[in-house]
Amino acid sequence: MSQNAKWKDVYVQGASTTKWGFFPNDSTSSMGSAAIVDALKDAQIKWGKVEAVFAGSVYQGTASGHRVVGEIGFTGIPIVNVESACSSGATAFRLAYDSIRLGQYETVLAIGFEKMPRGPIPSTAFPSWQLAMGFNVQPANYALETMEYMHQYGATVEDFARVSVKNRRNGSLNPNARFQKAVSTEEVLQSAMIASPLRLLNCCPLADGAVAMVLTSKPESNRAIRVASSVLVSGVYGEESYQSGITASVHHYPSKGIVEKSAREAFESAGYGPEDIDIVQAYDSMGPGELWDIEKLGFCARGTAPELLREGVFDLTGSLPVNTDGGLLSRGHPLGATALAQIHEIVSQLRGEAGQRQVANPKLGLAHAMGAGPNSAVTILQR
Repeated sequence: MSQNAKWKDVYVQGASTTKWGFFPNDSTSSMGSAAIVDALKDAQIKWGKVEAVFAGSVYQGTASGHRVVGEIGFTGIPIVNVESACSSGATAFRLAYDSIRLGQYETVLAIGFEKMPRGPIPSTAFPSWQLAMGFNVQPANYALETMEYMHQYGATVEDFARVSVKNRRNGSLNPNARFQKAVSTEEVLQSAMIASPLRLLNCCPLADGAVAMVLTSKPESNRAIRVASSVLVSGVYGEESYQSGITASVHHYPSKGIVEKSAREAFESAGYGPEDIDIVQAYDSMGPGELWDIEKLGFCARGTAPELLREGVFDLTGSLPVNTDGGLLSRGHPLGATALAQIHEIVSQLRGEAGQRQVANPKLGLAHAMGAGPNSAVTILQR
């Protein structure tokens, strides 16, 4: 989908994130409202200037966005609640982006928030007969996909451990990450087995948290970051994947997968290609997933990401830094907020405000999240 000359440019004017972790005494309303207040301060605008709110969450119940906004003020602006599993934050961002791009509003707010239980998530995104048979154990589903990846491309458990080592190293430089302690390859390989070949330190931790962003067509400072494209691919296709109860189909598009489709649409809309991107936030709910995600997004050929990881290409000092904030593996995974947290990190890096984990002079960044349904969301941001 190409850009229409009548569409408005959209900018992220303000952005804020809470710290990630387990906060039993904090409600989603308190975390979400705190993120909104800080995003407004970052944007240097008053609450009364916000014309609409798009709120993403997964397991927070009916009208969760209304409860969060109610903590800020009763301005009567429209509030749209959305749920797209782990892409919920990116979906809220996409709707906010479209509402400005198409001329409905000038300034809106996107927010994502979540409080998570301890232990594996009992996903409800499966047909009833699959739920009854226990197919919704996601580490087991990822383990199957990992085994297939190893079979096809020769990847090893050491390769997967290196993803955790890199992301935990990056997370040690992120004061908001849930885990801020680096780990060694040996520690990953000796951690508890979850679902062979995945071990505990190959799996992302859950977390509570919230992110808020102010989007506008009229940037008021040079800290504003342009949204080059925001794409959400979501439908009932049938896909070659073990995730979310999806059954493979040879009859219905997309035959090559929704990640490839969402990346292709995002690059086409932005007018850039993978070779132009300076930093990436990939979807690493499980360590091996980061590798095949980078490949499916078009940054390298299938099966070559492990070698590039070994060469340091994805390090903070590499030619394509990936998951500079520690990713889901270190930052944590609050489902409704995760995708917006990825976008927040790209904004911080493009502004040059990422502190000790700042990479050198990035101009274009890409964030990718995906979730049950299936869905796949790609956002490209430009300094």
